[in-house]
Amino acid sequence: MAKRVTRRMWGRVLAAEEKAAIAARCERLIADRLKPLYLPEIRPTKINYPVDMFGQWRGSKYSFIVRFRSGWPDNAGEEFNAAYARLDHVEEHLQETRFDVMWHRHTGQWWRRQAALTLDEALADVEQMLPPV
Repeated sequence: MAKRVTRRMWGRVLAAEEKAAIAARCERLIADRLKPLYLPEIRPTKINYPVDMFGQWRGSKYSFIVRFRSGWPDNAGEEFNAAYARLDHVEEHLQETRFDVMWHRHTGQWWRRQAALTLDEALADVEQMLPPV
């Protein structure tokens, strides 16, 4: 029988106050820049159309999410969420808070777009991820 070896790594976990401050910055980006640029009004269509943008924490990851409403005849009015970007907290950076910017592919997988960015750099990158208007 093989012996299992455990190894401890030091990592920096985000405190609740720090998560709240990061969420506030992300929500401000969504409200001030992303919504006015990409969702100035809700335009119903015959297919899925966006109705809202928001963000949420899930563990050490903050996701940017678009809420869609279905316009298809068989399920008109049903809504669903689709994440398009995510900030993954990099725990190995002990001195300062860093994030990997992740991109959600059409295959359902998350791909790293940028690695170990500061919050300002990460938010600037997320702002550039949506297609030009």
